[in-house]
Amino acid sequence: MNKSIYSGPVFEMATKQFERVADHLQILEMDRDRLLYPKRAIAVSCPIHRDDGRTEVYQGYRVQHHLTLGPTKGGTRFAPSVDIGEVAALAIWMSWKCALAGLPYGGAKGGITVDPYSLSPRELQALSRRYMQEMIPFVGPHTDVMAPDMGTNEQIMAWFMDTYSMYQGQTINEIVTGKPISTGGTLGRREATGRGVAYLVGRALEHLGIAAGNATAIVQGFGNVGSVTAYSLAERGVKIVGVSDHTAAYYDPAGLDVGELQRHIAERGRFSGFSAQSLIDPSELLVRTCDVLVPAAIEQVITGDNASQLKCRILAEGANGPTTPEADSILDQRGGEIFVLPDILCNSGGVIVSYFEWVQDLQRLFWEEAEVFDRLHRILERSFQQTIARARRDRISHRMAAMAIGVSVVQSAKRTRGLFP
Repeated sequence: MNKSIYSGPVFEMATKQFERVADHLQILEMDRDRLLYPKRAIAVSCPIHRDDGRTEVYQGYRVQHHLTLGPTKGGTRFAPSVDIGEVAALAIWMSWKCALAGLPYGGAKGGITVDPYSLSPRELQALSRRYMQEMIPFVGPHTDVMAPDMGTNEQIMAWFMDTYSMYQGQTINEIVTGKPISTGGTLGRREATGRGVAYLVGRALEHLGIAAGNATAIVQGFGNVGSVTAYSLAERGVKIVGVSDHTAAYYDPAGLDVGELQRHIAERGRFSGFSAQSLIDPSELLVRTCDVLVPAAIEQVITGDNASQLKCRILAEGANGPTTPEADSILDQRGGEIFVLPDILCNSGGVIVSYFEWVQDLQRLFWEEAEVFDRLHRILERSFQQTIARARRDRISHRMAAMAIGVSVVQSAKRTRGLFP
């Protein structure tokens, strides 16, 4: 098999993680490529008219990892860093995440290589619609269901849905999740990932015998996931002592007012200018003292260089792939000193509630918010208990345990279905 189209540090990281769990599960070499490499990768050109009259072409991607358990599911990110390797890695992680949660999905991911903030609202709509138009032959409610990710939001999902629906000649709400409530979205979806992180942090604190009212937390990244996580932790009594976004980082052992932080973001759109007194170097934030560290921004921020310096008791991975394999090895050597909530468990609340949205759209029957979060917490609790039990039984890390569960589910389904033709 020609593997050359998949490259880059993020894909290499996903590959290393898979190889480690494959060794643990004693998966035969001849079966590994079929489990790891995506079923389908799509690259498209998306030309749009810019406001100044120029025609500009943007590169778009979609990777569908496997369709063994059902349609693929995953977000679409608009970011300058997007490439086929990154998208493939995110699709692979989504597969293990869905399998761990018991969802009938394979993983997918998509994106456009663009800075969305460089586009006017009209240009952003044009690019969003063109991307979905190019994807129509490859997606569908029972083939591949899109969702928001970095750089996209509810409005972009509504444009995706409308573009697909116009092509089909009828409204197809279930082609995307993360939509506005008015177009078939579900209550609780916007907050689902962050509230899921906070729920699992609460369970980890209970497991370790730490009272939430005595705990402190640092949240790196203050987008949708980070901001909701910080607010939800604060509601539980956890003191937020550090936060950051791409413009500034703040740390105050006495605690930061989450409400004031959110108001500042709402007014300015960024953290810079919030406070001169608690401003610190962003590189220092991850290694400051806290009970709970939540990397909720981008991949590969906890590395071989800083893993030995972490001063947290719980590492709750709100982002996808924030911890490199080299950092994992160091954390393992620290002998359970840090309780890791791995990304495929910790941030799975988003895809779980996206699944609920898809189910509600298919049934045309919608749930109250209390029912959404009750169902979410039950699935998270089951995944948490299974991961802890597997780690204890096999004497392995929480990440290895979570991935072993996810990979085993996919492997079993592929073995049962066989190879066609």
